[in-house]
Amino acid sequence: MSSSWRNWSGLESASGLQPVSPADAAEVADVVTRARAAGRTVKAAGTGHSFTGIAAPQHVHLLPDRMRGIVAVDRDAMTVTALAGTQLKVFNAELEQLGLSLHNMGDIAEQTLAGAVSTGTHGTGGRAAGLAAQVVGFELVTGAGEVLRASTAENADLLDLGRVGLGALGVLTTLTFAVEPLFLLRAEEQPMSWDDAMAAFDDLTAAHDHVDMYWFPHSDRMLTKRNTRVGTDLTAAEPLARWRAWLDDDLLSNTVFGAQTALLNRVPRAIPAANRFASRLLGPRTYTDVAHRVFTTERRVVFREMEYAVPRAAGLDALRECRTAFERSGLAVSFPVEIRVAPADDVAMSTSFGRESFYLAFHTHRGADHSAYFALMEAIMRDHDGRPHWGKLHHLDAGDLADRYPRFGEFTALRDRLDPDRVLTNPYLDRVLGA
Repeated sequence: MSSSWRNWSGLESASGLQPVSPADAAEVADVVTRARAAGRTVKAAGTGHSFTGIAAPQHVHLLPDRMRGIVAVDRDAMTVTALAGTQLKVFNAELEQLGLSLHNMGDIAEQTLAGAVSTGTHGTGGRAAGLAAQVVGFELVTGAGEVLRASTAENADLLDLGRVGLGALGVLTTLTFAVEPLFLLRAEEQPMSWDDAMAAFDDLTAAHDHVDMYWFPHSDRMLTKRNTRVGTDLTAAEPLARWRAWLDDDLLSNTVFGAQTALLNRVPRAIPAANRFASRLLGPRTYTDVAHRVFTTERRVVFREMEYAVPRAAGLDALRECRTAFERSGLAVSFPVEIRVAPADDVAMSTSFGRESFYLAFHTHRGADHSAYFALMEAIMRDHDGRPHWGKLHHLDAGDLADRYPRFGEFTALRDRLDPDRVLTNPYLDRVLGA
């Protein structure tokens, strides 16, 4: 029996695949060993939320459906271990039932834990680092079919280099995260002018735990989101009223926005006026809820995305350059530009390795041609020593990336050791890491 695969954005697909649903590391190892002997490749592709082909299978497709759920909780060490095929939204819900939480997370929770960690999902906030920086251990099956466990006490070099592993070092089977008691976030959302938001950006990021901004092309408006920790007393929660959450996050942000942007693809000349009108409709709102309900949002409108991390000190200048270049280009774009920050971390292949980062994410509707817009923005990102998100669109190759990651050579040497026959590779990994 063969099957096909397609990622969420529709940009990557494969057919004639051998689907396999392993339940544990031993079964994964057996699949990898047999594929290696047959000269075939193996990829574990979960929900397909990467826009790139990083997880695209070519021969054997490992499905995550039998590797889900939490398997161990250590309240003394404050760690939780889960199977790698667990979706983030399931993991968050199970952690909540245990009275626990991750420190930080991205704004989408559809991905599997393996996929989110392996591509460097980062979230926002100048104080708490991304998902991989919260990983304190993992188990994987190498390209040679060997099961390895990594922690500070066992295979520490693998933990050091492999927390963002791109799927190139092995098939992740479990992941262990540092956690903390379940906490509340107070969310404050407020529209601002471009000038006011730019002037206030540094103060806002210093005053709040997590800051996210959205600039609407063709307009002078930004939506600012500030999340602040307010403790672990869950009785203090003041979530959005159900009707308000439905109106804002379901109807307007998904149903109406999806229909509007699809229609604007047919009449792009109307996009500038539509963006200016929509940005003026934004209103403030404030609510308090458990962390994962504030961090994450449902995204049903399918889009394309490119995101780069530039050094934090260069971020605002890079954003200004992007706006200037865009306004001179004559392009019409209906989706906002997302602006986030992150602290430096020690994860070798993280976009924030060794430096505080300023993230710029560029989006288009799936029905729009993204190529000219992304190429224009990417040139500016490259000029500022930008590092592309591994799961989002970019054109860099191993030669470009080796200059941007101080430990790139160590990582590729570890890949050579763990997957010498390239059982775990695909065209994307060959491009960004070398064949």
